[in-house]
Amino acid sequence: MPKAEPQDEIDLFIEGLPKVELHLHIEGSLEPELMFELAQRNKLEIPFKSVEEVRAAYDFSNLQDFLDIYYQGMNVLQKEQDFYDLTYAYLSQVSKQNVMHTEIFFDPQGHTERGVPFETVLNGITRALEDGRTKLYVTSSLIMCFLRHLSEEDAMKTLEQALPYKDKILGVGLDSSEMGHPPSKFARVFEKAREEGFRIMAHAGEEGPPEYVWEALDQLQVDRIDHGNRSLEDEKLVARLVKDGTPLTVCPLSNLKLCVVKDLHDHPLKKMLDLGLKATINSDDPAYFGGYMNENYKAVAHALNLDKDALLTLARNGIEAGFLDPVGKEALLGQLDGYAKAA
Repeated sequence: MPKAEPQDEIDLFIEGLPKVELHLHIEGSLEPELMFELAQRNKLEIPFKSVEEVRAAYDFSNLQDFLDIYYQGMNVLQKEQDFYDLTYAYLSQVSKQNVMHTEIFFDPQGHTERGVPFETVLNGITRALEDGRTKLYVTSSLIMCFLRHLSEEDAMKTLEQALPYKDKILGVGLDSSEMGHPPSKFARVFEKAREEGFRIMAHAGEEGPPEYVWEALDQLQVDRIDHGNRSLEDEKLVARLVKDGTPLTVCPLSNLKLCVVKDLHDHPLKKMLDLGLKATINSDDPAYFGGYMNENYKAVAHALNLDKDALLTLARNGIEAGFLDPVGKEALLGQLDGYAKAA
């Protein structure tokens, strides 16, 4: 029996690695096959004739190019069952990749502005999350994101809609077009969200400058930074993030697909680890960016020559950065330690 090549060994190690995903837009897990199925079920016309045509359209040069097709695809999501099917399909996929816990973003404004009731979206997603816990053994939390290209007033209305469902929504985030929409634009709505007991996070430093990360930290008082790549341009910011232990939810294949990096060999993830930043690996919008958790881990492991210790650190960072209860967190850390000893 020939000895496995190191690359094969790393791939097998990644496949067995217990993982937590903290940066996943559920609407971004809409695979072309399901898009076509839902369009047919809801008797909707979509501007693509085949699954292959949809995949060919996933050729982006920047964040806005992606968002244009992302919102287009979202139109097929109309009924509670659509949101259930979308969410359960994602959970089924990641359960096969040893994802033990996931914290899912959803964009209610992308649906309510189309006339889909807030409750329809929420009920479909949360019903699937519950089935994911009992049938797939994947625990989860739900995070509601505000679309930053819309107004703070619109975000405040969405927050008010969410208040009766605080038992189902753990936190609030900020996503969509970053440039020209700094975190400070939403300072008041995040202040209210904090007062209401929501956990806080925001996309910052993906395309936006390091100043946006500072604003997210100081004005929104975030628990986590989503992306955060451009933080490395500011030494004082890096020192602040390291000192506070603020997690960064990094998305390698997303960064490549959206041209945040031109080549994964240039990705800053290894540098983040070397600097002591609490970086984690996530898939962002896996249907659009070519991979779920294992694909992201493998791609960056090979591009940056990450060893098993680095991969264990990334997995541990994900568990520690998650909003799990203490018992659940200790259980996952114990599982990871057991895997490390056996590897």
